[in-house]
Amino acid sequence: MRKALLFLLSISMVPSLAFAGGELSFDGQHLSPLWSIPFIGIILSIAVFPLIAPRIWDNHYGKIVAGWTLLFFIPLFIIYDLSITTNIFAHALIEEYIPFILLLLVLFAASGGIHISGNLVASPKFNVSILAIGTVLASVMGTTGAAMLLIRPILSANKNRKHRMHIPIFFIFLVANIGGGLTPLGDPPLFLGFLNGVDFFWTLQHMFLPVLIFSVILLTIFYFIDSHFFNKENIPKSDEKTTVVIVGKQNFLIILGVLLGIIVSGVWIPGINWTVFGVEVHLENILRDLFFIFLTIVSLKITSKKIRLDNNFNWHPIIEVAKIFAGIFLTIVPVITILEAGKAGAFSGIVEITHTDSGEPINVIYFWVTTVLSAFLDNAPTYLVFFKMAGAQAPDGLAAADYLMNGIPATLLAISMGTVFTGPLTYIGNAPNFMVKSMAEQEGIKMPSFFGYFFIAVVVLTPVYILLNFLFL
Repeated sequence: MRKALLFLLSISMVPSLAFAGGELSFDGQHLSPLWSIPFIGIILSIAVFPLIAPRIWDNHYGKIVAGWTLLFFIPLFIIYDLSITTNIFAHALIEEYIPFILLLLVLFAASGGIHISGNLVASPKFNVSILAIGTVLASVMGTTGAAMLLIRPILSANKNRKHRMHIPIFFIFLVANIGGGLTPLGDPPLFLGFLNGVDFFWTLQHMFLPVLIFSVILLTIFYFIDSHFFNKENIPKSDEKTTVVIVGKQNFLIILGVLLGIIVSGVWIPGINWTVFGVEVHLENILRDLFFIFLTIVSLKITSKKIRLDNNFNWHPIIEVAKIFAGIFLTIVPVITILEAGKAGAFSGIVEITHTDSGEPINVIYFWVTTVLSAFLDNAPTYLVFFKMAGAQAPDGLAAADYLMNGIPATLLAISMGTVFTGPLTYIGNAPNFMVKSMAEQEGIKMPSFFGYFFIAVVVLTPVYILLNFLFL
């Protein structure tokens, strides 16, 4: 029965008229939309399983993702030859997945080697300061790194308060999402843009004002909410001086090394490359990735076991991300290929609603479409899909990234804002969200349900989205 279903699926996926010189080619103009089923299956599994069957997901998420991935590669191997299958596999891993996961790995290891403690005295001023610092750090050490570094101190400082739920909620908004919008280090979508040719400092230049405006608005709202609850509880002002003790400071040098590694790999182009399974491998990218591995090992060597023990450090979060995103990067290939075909592809409807009849991008639509997908699916693959779709409209001979940065920068800004800023709309919008929620609940904070959190996020964030659309798009 399974073989029969696989055979029928393979037949239905055969791209009609996709022959070139008597051989099949993986051409987006002729690919069936059924090729997107494995990718959609992974995304829906990420969204649904943790809600309806969390135990099954926790124990078998790797097998579930592997199953969807095989559903793509088995028909691919049956229909196409081994060289095409190998090329697609190598392209996804070498150019996209390996640099992506190595960046997360080194930032995860470095942030896990820094521990903050001391006499932390809760107050609205202290809390808003931690949020502001975390918002800035998120673009330097990544949203996951900044969130894991600062969530423990802010929860510890406020452990004796009755009204605390708003603290992790705004922490998710600012530190785990919006603060990562300034550099490719900050949030996975922006790093994918960097890997696809977006200049490192383009992001800083164009996202600075949106991030600043969004952050100031949310920090102001938080301060008034926190002051209200603080005064309501009649908490006496403490005469104790807040003291902060940071151990593992050497790991900040590791993070600085990561930043320098990314910048150098973007500006130093020696022109030396090799071809591996049909994929061009550039020297600067190889050295950058090896440097990330080296920095990860150094971080583990120079950090005491006590620091990582105090941080409850373990490898489970990065292992989970590695397994899930391996499947995402592999199964997203046909989706991107079809979208790159534009109006000639099976997803022409998406192209039509995001572009005028003359082919001009409608930036507001780009923002809101990426907003919805980032909130309920995942912001990294959403960025990649719409980056490729918009870049496919580039004139012949012009690279997609160059076209987006210089020809239609507002469209690239819409995609960047729509993926980075809307990650906090749901618990599943960005990787650190669930981690912060879990740690808050371990501290006895009753966090809102999935839809309760979604309602709060929509009420607080949507007016700011509208304002940013009006100002920048």
